[in-house]
Amino acid sequence: MNKKTVFILQDTKETCDEISALFESSGAYSVVGTSTDGISAIAAVAEKRPNFLITEIVLLGYDGLSVIDKVKSMRGDIKIIVLSALCREEIVSRAVMAGADYFMAKPINFGILTERMKEIVRGEKRAPATGENLHKVSLEEKVSKIFINVGIPPHIKGYAFLREGVMMAIENPSIINNITKQLYPMIGERHQTTPSKVERAIRHAIEVAWNRGRIDNINNILGVRAYVGADKPTNGEFIALIADKMLLEKA
Repeated sequence: MNKKTVFILQDTKETCDEISALFESSGAYSVVGTSTDGISAIAAVAEKRPNFLITEIVLLGYDGLSVIDKVKSMRGDIKIIVLSALCREEIVSRAVMAGADYFMAKPINFGILTERMKEIVRGEKRAPATGENLHKVSLEEKVSKIFINVGIPPHIKGYAFLREGVMMAIENPSIINNITKQLYPMIGERHQTTPSKVERAIRHAIEVAWNRGRIDNINNILGVRAYVGADKPTNGEFIALIADKMLLEKA
């Protein structure tokens, strides 16, 4: 079995050692380096070219956001996971916008972390970068920005399910008429979970956005005053609204 390589960049040596031991004992990952300093870590990551970088936000030298920016400018496809005690909404949003693939709040849940890493690896198994694929990536980025702007945090499960649901509705608009029998099961199969859990996670993500009072942002993005007060869309309505917006922008 080819082990995935990991570089660990955290705020203390003790944390680096703890996380390193978890990865090494799993048997599926090889830790190629650790550091508590953002500047030295960038040089080490450039040399080692790990599959994953696990970084904090608060660091010596460069902070985590600067590290993400530097690593994303390197050639290759190093996946970045932020593992941080600093998880205010604006920090999470800035990290994801900078290029982080996932954000997890401390303390570490190693089982969930490695599951998300597997999902990221499955997601990168795609055809070479043709114009069509690049356009799909661009659409995914636009959808992600919409979710962040309306207050759906990227570290909750419903965020990923919603994004997939929107992308599926863009590719096949008729699927929105079969959300229970097709869309939920397809997302569940990809993420090894049940359709009912997909439905609940998407509902939770939408409720988070509404509870944060981002309705004006949602109306501004849609270009119409679709929602007022506590009025919330169903899962299918929300997915269809965002997918329709993306399709209109493509037209």
